[in-house]
Amino acid sequence: MSTPEFSFALGTRMPDGAGRTGVISTPHGQIRTPAFIPVGTKATVKTMLPESLLDIGAQAVLANAYHLYLQPGADIVAEAGGLGAFMNWPGPTFTDSGGFQVLSLGAGFKKVLAMDAGRRDDHVIAPGKERLAVVDDDGVTFRSHLDGSEHRFTPEISMRVQAAIGADIAFAFDELTTLNNTRDYQEASLERTRLWAKRCLVEHARLREEHPRRPYQALFGVIQGAQYEDLRRRAARDLGAMDFVGFGIGGAIEKVNLPLIVGWVTAELPDDRPRHLLGIGEPGDLFAGVAAGADTFDCVSPSREARNSAVYSPSGRFNLVTSTNRRAFVPIDEVCDCYTCGNFTRAYLHHAFKAKEMVGATLATIHNIRFVVRLVDRMRESIEVGDFSAFRSEFLGRYYAGSVARS
Repeated sequence: MSTPEFSFALGTRMPDGAGRTGVISTPHGQIRTPAFIPVGTKATVKTMLPESLLDIGAQAVLANAYHLYLQPGADIVAEAGGLGAFMNWPGPTFTDSGGFQVLSLGAGFKKVLAMDAGRRDDHVIAPGKERLAVVDDDGVTFRSHLDGSEHRFTPEISMRVQAAIGADIAFAFDELTTLNNTRDYQEASLERTRLWAKRCLVEHARLREEHPRRPYQALFGVIQGAQYEDLRRRAARDLGAMDFVGFGIGGAIEKVNLPLIVGWVTAELPDDRPRHLLGIGEPGDLFAGVAAGADTFDCVSPSREARNSAVYSPSGRFNLVTSTNRRAFVPIDEVCDCYTCGNFTRAYLHHAFKAKEMVGATLATIHNIRFVVRLVDRMRESIEVGDFSAFRSEFLGRYYAGSVARS
């Protein structure tokens, strides 16, 4: 499914799996897939300039509708000319629906959504926290994590917020569940998300008619269903039959089950529309997602870990502030082509972090995001030449052997 303003063209398919290459075309440029999309939560990738993102080969940026709604406000982003103009980013942009943040922050768990998978509790809340979000069939009432003020998101409001922010690709409003929720709740939530998806499409079409001069905004449906095969497949069939031009695969998933669950979903989804795997950035998970047929990925981990002095290398992840790096006058990665590795040593970065100089976080973030962007680019190239499996085995064997050795 495509429009004159948005399309997805399939490229090379893996002969022994669901992985494929392709090209997503948007009003602000193309995205060659598979691709990693850096996260600029509040219209900025923390510690980095947009020019640096271009230099490291990022093709698009994903921002957070929940956070931009609260600060500075979607109306201000709209007045600035939309997300790209506001943050001086010339390429394609994504915004999530806000559902993840409303519900995960509302339960006090932030990114931790698996918790105790053996426990079943539909009212789970983090220890020492109070619930900040309440779900009903119409939407979610929540209190801001910034000042405690009360707000309301419905599918229609999420669509209006994302339309004002003006990203090229938006996501339908969905309910995020945890692995602690009961099977009965997962089923009820899936039906709620299905009905919300239909409302999102209606409101998206209405906004398009109301603002015909705005750049076209593609709308992706979000597939939930936790770790139940029948629910995941049902959600993919239900939303796949709707007029979404692409899909997000969301929800709490134990990593060991990631390739299985993504495979269930992609087997049911229409083949001619892109699939975005939400919140995935670990190398092993990226390989699994690509092999199972996901096209794009986003995750805060590369930048978050960089700000805490953890960096990636072909031999695994390691920490720059360990004593072994104090006199290590070599780059993080001798084969990396990023600005950091071309100009700075581990010893300098060790010093910057120890001295609490902000340049340390900037340089480490440039490297980490370049590492992950380049890794997924190499996956795309390996699919095109037919040696994805060999590349995966070689890379992961070295990466995780090195990570174990350093731990």
